[in-house]
Amino acid sequence: MNGEFLRKCLNDVLDATGLTDADGCPLDFDPHDFRRIFITDAIRSGLPPHIAQVIAGHAEINTTMGYNAIYPAEVIEAHRAFITRRRALRPSEEYRTPTSEEWDAFLGHFERRKLSVGVCARSFSTACIHEHACIRCSMLRPDPAQRTRLTEIRDNLLARILEAEREGWLGEMEGLEVSLAGAQDKLAQLDAEGTRQRTIDLGMPTFSNMAGRTSTADLTRRSATN
Repeated sequence: MNGEFLRKCLNDVLDATGLTDADGCPLDFDPHDFRRIFITDAIRSGLPPHIAQVIAGHAEINTTMGYNAIYPAEVIEAHRAFITRRRALRPSEEYRTPTSEEWDAFLGHFERRKLSVGVCARSFSTACIHEHACIRCSMLRPDPAQRTRLTEIRDNLLARILEAEREGWLGEMEGLEVSLAGAQDKLAQLDAEGTRQRTIDLGMPTFSNMAGRTSTADLTRRSATN
């Protein structure tokens, strides 16, 4: 039984039914069309695409998915089902409308993260572990525009450490040294960031420079000729 015989039988059945398409033309099916219908229905019914690939005998999964007809309505419904599944896994209270006080607190969080030398990256509604000694905190993101201020803070800490050492204020000197290490670390962060963002212009060679170059192979050929 060859393909032509199957195609003739199929068209005879379609002619007998009198069915037409949207334009009023008689339906015309090819046996190969049933492969597309089968794969589309199978995947829509939940069959994994890689299993459909094996059944269809395709070497590549992309070939199988090419037979799978996707309709806009299916995409929308699949997305809605995905969102519904995700929401079912999260506490329902997270989807309530926030109160005015909660919204003001959320917006105020970002305002209170602005510091003289940068921005505090501390998470929302978490306590400061350094009692607002921001220069020591690893969550401080220094602002490159405030490098001068950071340098002044470092120099001031150095002067205060010398004074504490001279006066014998050992307890205060220990705390100042911790702050000094933090200031130096923030300056090092700015230096590293500047190095990472700095680009080197290698220039564009001109034709005269390229034409004036003589390769080793050229010199060898010239010597052999002479």
